[in-house]
Amino acid sequence: MDYNASYREWCEKAHEDAQLVQELSDIKNDNDAIYDRFYTTLKFGTAGLRGILGAGTNRMNIYVVRQATQGLANYIKNNIGGGAVAITHDSRINSDLFMVEAARVLAANGIKVYITTELQPTPVLSYLVRHLGCVAGIMVTASHNPAKYNGYKVYGSDGCQMTDVASGMVYDEIQKLDMFDDIQLCDFDKAVQNGEIEYVADSVYDSYVAEVEKRQVNVGACKGSDLSVVYTPLNGAGNKLIRRVLGEIGVENLHIVKEQELPDGNFTTCPFPNPELKEALQKGLELCEKVGADLLLASDPDSDRVSIAVRKNDGTYRLYTGNEIGAMLTEYILSSRKALGTLPEKPIVVKTIVTTKIIKAICDKYGCEMRDVLTGFKYIGEIILGLEKSGEEERFVFGFEESCGYLSGSYVRDKDAVVASQLICEMAAYYKKQGKSLVDVIDGLYEEYGHYLNTTLDFYFDGAAGMQKMSDIMTVLRENGPTVIAGEKVVATADYLKSEAKDITTGTVEHIDLPKSNVLSFTTESGNCAIVRPSGTEPKIKIYITAIAKNFDDAHIITEKIAADMKGYLE
Repeated sequence: MDYNASYREWCEKAHEDAQLVQELSDIKNDNDAIYDRFYTTLKFGTAGLRGILGAGTNRMNIYVVRQATQGLANYIKNNIGGGAVAITHDSRINSDLFMVEAARVLAANGIKVYITTELQPTPVLSYLVRHLGCVAGIMVTASHNPAKYNGYKVYGSDGCQMTDVASGMVYDEIQKLDMFDDIQLCDFDKAVQNGEIEYVADSVYDSYVAEVEKRQVNVGACKGSDLSVVYTPLNGAGNKLIRRVLGEIGVENLHIVKEQELPDGNFTTCPFPNPELKEALQKGLELCEKVGADLLLASDPDSDRVSIAVRKNDGTYRLYTGNEIGAMLTEYILSSRKALGTLPEKPIVVKTIVTTKIIKAICDKYGCEMRDVLTGFKYIGEIILGLEKSGEEERFVFGFEESCGYLSGSYVRDKDAVVASQLICEMAAYYKKQGKSLVDVIDGLYEEYGHYLNTTLDFYFDGAAGMQKMSDIMTVLRENGPTVIAGEKVVATADYLKSEAKDITTGTVEHIDLPKSNVLSFTTESGNCAIVRPSGTEPKIKIYITAIAKNFDDAHIITEKIAADMKGYLE
């Protein structure tokens, strides 16, 4: 596309947002700035849209949101015939504005819209879609990205993020549209008065909370435990619902990080609001030390993920990885439900391919089937949907991914920090009554099953040149990948784009029965592994390292060796 022509068109037509007008004026003599904003368009995929806020086709703004929504509207009219769409948003800059603009487009196209009066967690959007019988849903969020980002995720009628096929069809509709001339818009206030846009009733949130609380395993475990918890919503959407649920299940000693309590799209005290990062948890850890809390909970801005830190005997705090939290929850849920007699016949736990392998050992102990899916919680949601269609949804016990996303139950089809926070506190209280902390629990798992050390490395590649660099790296790895990692022979590879798993020793090639994805896996003789994939939402390549050893020190040494070998391919 002619980026200069696009820039000139925006200067002529993009007059509704004063900040965008000013930005366009400010860059008029900066060719690099113009190029970066207009050299391409934000690609709509299964993760919807995500990008830096600002002017241009390669930025998140009202015009890009309107165009995407018009494409969604055309898809709905042409392929479904009509219906309703639910929309909500998180605390990010312009999230509420983008919700309103999307609602205006849909209503103008004769599509009923349900919106929320205030920000809500992503899992609530998934719940609204199914509870209100919608054909689609929109969540305005950029999850844990820095403040300069925003995004737009679309869900199908099943409450899962939109499938590859459906998102491809929406993208095709978007491509047909002129961003300024082909968009239908209505007056927001009139549409609300006419009932074309309707606010979700408070009773719907009550029903969501009721569904969450049904997922308690040992009901009443928190009561009388004197569990002390610090919680931070990281200035995001989890504050009200997580606090409500924890209060209702009996967490009485709850402390909130005041600097991060209220919605703030600037994330002033946590510039990278990713609960996996220690820097994002610093304020929470400071409060933990002040009050002597047993546990720190931190949910991300759209409250679909949650991380924890646990007090050790010496008074310091140990941060847990998403894999460790998931392993503890898997053990807790399976062991408790088996003891209580509430474990269904043929139970199923679902994880992603980059998630810790310790889950297989835990599932084997309790006679539970474990299923692997591609990275992305929508694939876990698809497993739940398949079970629902066959009348077996009760078999789904737990699902999670290594990036701190967890779900118990089928009431939503996305990861849910609300139910995860409930289960984590319940689990901590349950073990506390037995005189054990979660430090004792995770160490016990490693002693029983072996030490699985899982590490994720992120390599960023910004701008147009960065995208090409990422593509080149994946091509080199695919065509000439490592044969030795950490001093061990690579004995198995998997190419999820080609749907092929190869045993290097025998030369046997097996078909991978999963959707195609740009992911490569390399496994050594001892079961150590490196999985490489470009992020679907950020300009980075992620390397997931698994090191298996008898103790942490040995596993750490193996991890460093794997990291050193794999980094050579990304320089």
